[in-house]
Amino acid sequence: MSEPASTPTSNKGPRPQDLDAAALRHQARRLAREPQPPWLHAEVARRMAERLSFIKLQPARVLDASPALGASAELLRHAYPNALVLWHEADAVMAARAAQARAQSWWRKLRGAPSGQVDALPARPEVDLLWSNMALHASADLPALLGAWQASIAVGGFVMFSCLGPDSFVELRQVYARAGWGRPAPDWWDMHDIGDLVLKAGFADPVMDQQTLRLTWASPESLLADLRALGGNLAPTRFGGLRGRAWRQRLLAELGTLRDETGRLALTLELVFGHAFKTPPRLAVAAQTHVSVDAMRATLRRGRTTG
Repeated sequence: MSEPASTPTSNKGPRPQDLDAAALRHQARRLAREPQPPWLHAEVARRMAERLSFIKLQPARVLDASPALGASAELLRHAYPNALVLWHEADAVMAARAAQARAQSWWRKLRGAPSGQVDALPARPEVDLLWSNMALHASADLPALLGAWQASIAVGGFVMFSCLGPDSFVELRQVYARAGWGRPAPDWWDMHDIGDLVLKAGFADPVMDQQTLRLTWASPESLLADLRALGGNLAPTRFGGLRGRAWRQRLLAELGTLRDETGRLALTLELVFGHAFKTPPRLAVAAQTHVSVDAMRATLRRGRTTG
């Protein structure tokens, strides 16, 4: 016998990381009205920026993908003061927020300085670094997005990103499962699966890393307030209606069971970091290859010219 829809054992749809599109749009519009990006995003951006020192490439063109909530603009300007920093937001509301945050001074407008906005991906001309902080877990089609990123980066350039992993909010997931409330968050892509998708998108030498954060709060109310500042439940099998006061009181009581040995409420977050390079495409080698003499001569001439 199948379980009732109100108490699913999994929120997975036809694909991993299936998201509710309507909930995603609603979340974007609510977060776009906030004065600052989510508090967690700024911390993750700082941790990701520390990894830039391991990469010797000094990009001339940088693309900040999904910057409205990424809290990364100053970090990128500090890391690459001589680079042209561009940005792209697929959602119109988020694009308006990002544009407002990057409002140009009047003298730059008079000089005709570019706004830096990339209207659509793939970016043209290509960039040397594509940076994306805390956005991949809000993508309903991760393979397609990674493909667009790969096509936006010049050969020799690299991508760097961060996102939430599937072990985030594991304690909250247990509370919801025990109460029969479904899932409080989507089942996000696993770190190793993301690495495989990065390879399939055409990148080379992906390096994936994972960090665990243990966050604590003094009260259930402060925990809920901070979770709301991060966004909302995008799981397609979440409860579809409005919750009442009685449910909220029960939720607060259930959250009280999350107290650790210090008496504070604790939640775990899994952070996933990754970077990879774009190398020249490799020619497929077949058992028998047909090459025209003219094409071979042209290849040899290019080699002598660039050698």
